[in-house]
Amino acid sequence: MLDRAAAAAAAGHRKLTADEVAALAAQATADPEPVVRAAALGALARAAPAAAATTAAWHAAAADASPVVRRRAAEVAPRLGPRAGEEVLVSLVADTDAWVADAAAFALGEVGTASETVAVLARTATEHADALVREAAVAALGAIGDPAGLPAILHACDDKPAVRRRAVLALAAFEGEAVEARLRAALHDRDWQVRQAAEDLRR
Repeated sequence: MLDRAAAAAAAGHRKLTADEVAALAAQATADPEPVVRAAALGALARAAPAAAATTAAWHAAAADASPVVRRRAAEVAPRLGPRAGEEVLVSLVADTDAWVADAAAFALGEVGTASETVAVLARTATEHADALVREAAVAALGAIGDPAGLPAILHACDDKPAVRRRAVLALAAFEGEAVEARLRAALHDRDWQVRQAAEDLRR
């Protein structure tokens, strides 16, 4: 298993023939071991992101039974650009596995543009049970910079320390009195990293 995974991963670091792309795509969808499927998908995304076989393998991976593979699908989505459907990533933000949801939220920060994406990320940033996922959603909202995401970022400024730090950094994409008020408040946060982030932004 590990040998197959290593071989698949190594294939992503060289130019692939059409037959090799097809073989990797088959491995990404049909290998019995999730770690091998994930490695093959990663190799495809690196070496052949524009191939139709890669797109098909990615969509299959996003619906894979294993969270290991679904997470890898989310992680490599930005390499595929619009071929990795934004709506699929939005669905992965609601995945039952927090690591999958976390990776999907971060990916949406790089490729997300739709208003529905911002709405889903805003709900995730304020309502998700896992702080790691809330933090990723806040980061994505900051990266997208849509004003519709600002209320969720401001709300996150009252979350756990790691989420508050991310929220303060996300405020860099926005302007206005509400933003300035939050930054001023963050200068007195009990967490020194939150204070540092606010100081850096106000310089």
